[in-house]
Amino acid sequence: MTNNLKAAIIGSGLIGCGWAVAFARGGCNVALFDQNADAAQQAKGMLARLAAELETAGMLDGQTAESITERVHIAADLDEALDGAVHVQENVPEKLDIKKAVFSELDTRAPRDAILASSTSALLPSAFTEHLSGRDRCLVAHPINPPSLIRAVEIVPAPWTSASAMDRCVDLMDRIGQKPIRMQREIDGFIMNRLQGALLQEAFRLVADGIATPEDVDTGLRDGLAPRWALLGPFETIDLNAPGGVRDYVARYGPMYTKIAETQRETADWTGQTLDEVEEARRKHLPLDRIPAAQAERDSRLVEMMKHLRTNARKSE
Repeated sequence: MTNNLKAAIIGSGLIGCGWAVAFARGGCNVALFDQNADAAQQAKGMLARLAAELETAGMLDGQTAESITERVHIAADLDEALDGAVHVQENVPEKLDIKKAVFSELDTRAPRDAILASSTSALLPSAFTEHLSGRDRCLVAHPINPPSLIRAVEIVPAPWTSASAMDRCVDLMDRIGQKPIRMQREIDGFIMNRLQGALLQEAFRLVADGIATPEDVDTGLRDGLAPRWALLGPFETIDLNAPGGVRDYVARYGPMYTKIAETQRETADWTGQTLDEVEEARRKHLPLDRIPAAQAERDSRLVEMMKHLRTNARKSE
């Protein structure tokens, strides 16, 4: 637990509130600020809902939803939010000019030793921190939404981010119960979106080339690969799929994957007729007006799955 450490959360949307709960669950005092005062006040309801869902699922490490929300304070202004913070987590819209302006404010007004982290999923940290005098303490801490539930978080340095800043951010994420992924350098898409993007490229290709329907592609992932991937990463998977481990797997199946790769060099079509086919298939299964209800059901099922995975965590962890 990180008692008495303060985290400042800038932006009170779903990701900001998810971060607030994650830091509070880890024992931090949290100040949540949004330049839209009404949005900040409305965040109280979202915080309570997220904490209650986790308490019901037994995922608050023995704490109560009330104790979690009591650690989150809605700050009246930015200076109040930043005062005494050791970590600042920014969650403003994914627009470069907004990020630059916000980080300029944070660099000027936050404590000099505070880490300045962005939740961006699409912008490289170098794009919005190069102009800052304190750019050495700036980085990306990109979560999978919501960070209160899914623990993995990518820690991405700009070329000028100090090793000390990376160390301190990784250490704090560990201490609050997240699973930090320490990247060695920045790259478009980071890790998780690059992996997801590669999978989506092939999913669209299979539909575009008339190999499979959208429904069959979803079935292959949901009922085929996903159950295993909920337990193992790709390198762990292949290490267990050959008697002699990962080297044996590559010797056995490497030529097959090399042959497949020759058919994957061209960018898949995500638009036009292919997109029409995918959209038609999805709307047959789920009308647009039912998406909110489906999202809620997804989150409820995800809570149950995460509870199961945590309860049955491997001894090595």
